[in-house]
Amino acid sequence: MKKSSILAVGALTGAAAVMLAGCAGGGGGSTEDGGDAESTRACVILPDAASSARWENLDRRYLQEGLEAAGFEADIQNAQDDVEAFATIADQQLTQGCGVMMLVDINGAAVAVAERATAEGIPVIAYDRSFEGSDYYVSFDNVEVGRLQGQTVLNGLEAAGKDPATATVVYMGGDPTDNNAGMFKEGAVEVMEAAGITPAAEPPGVWDGAQSQTNFEQALTSLNGVVDGVWVANDTNAAGVIKVLQDNNLTGVAVSGQDADVAGLQNVLLGWQTATVWKPIEELATQAVDLAVALLNGETPEADAELEDGTPFFQSTPILVGPEQVKDVIASGQTAYDEVCTADVLAACEQYGVTE
Repeated sequence: MKKSSILAVGALTGAAAVMLAGCAGGGGGSTEDGGDAESTRACVILPDAASSARWENLDRRYLQEGLEAAGFEADIQNAQDDVEAFATIADQQLTQGCGVMMLVDINGAAVAVAERATAEGIPVIAYDRSFEGSDYYVSFDNVEVGRLQGQTVLNGLEAAGKDPATATVVYMGGDPTDNNAGMFKEGAVEVMEAAGITPAAEPPGVWDGAQSQTNFEQALTSLNGVVDGVWVANDTNAAGVIKVLQDNNLTGVAVSGQDADVAGLQNVLLGWQTATVWKPIEELATQAVDLAVALLNGETPEADAELEDGTPFFQSTPILVGPEQVKDVIASGQTAYDEVCTADVLAACEQYGVTE
């Protein structure tokens, strides 16, 4: 896996993320019957639909709209967390012709695909998750995501009058095969342990809400039902943790998250989740589209940041969202008011100024 350290950092947004520096040989790849398809097709593989609702509801839409608006064909498929399906999809796409490949890795499946694409002269973009062999990386500052999550736990403990050094905190990370999960933990641990937190329990990391619920329930039992805070790596997993807290009538527990999905925003408004980390997906997708379009046009983009191995890194900035900031997510259009402000959440929406 590529190392996550960044040597040069610059906040990039939208079209400004791509600085064009002359021209280079664009994506290649020959096909038997695809004609010049390789010069007009952007091939994208998403990871799943279960770990987060964002992949199908947001990333797919923004990527497709952006690429098609630029005049290119977007072949966007989802591997549904199946590495064999990932390889099959990639094989089909490459056979039809790709001018650029944009991959969200699952369990290292993108590495072999990137190797084949590179051999065919096709540039490879690692989208949201870094992996070995990509030519470019487009993501959020994932260590900063973790720092915001760690700060969320500290904020929740402070609100409850708990001392971080003596608080009972459980760590609920993401799947360790996902490079981003390691970066989230790196940032969270940096902040929490600097404040004196040591984990009371740390079940295996997963990207699965139901499994996260089971894991947390077992951890809570081992702690005799005592918990003050839970570092949780995303909102889907947080929902499982929160269900256990509700079943055990445990309130005032600091809980972090990420993605600002509907359930996450509702839990933040209702006080079950201290905050979530909002990653504006449209901004991320716009950077990826700008990069892909430049490559499809035979240009050589330059980034203002890079990974430790020199891979150009097009970076977006995450935003911490407590109840007072939910209205900003709704106003952005990323999540619909009607989806968040349902009957049981309406009073909280009114309290925090969330409007249509």
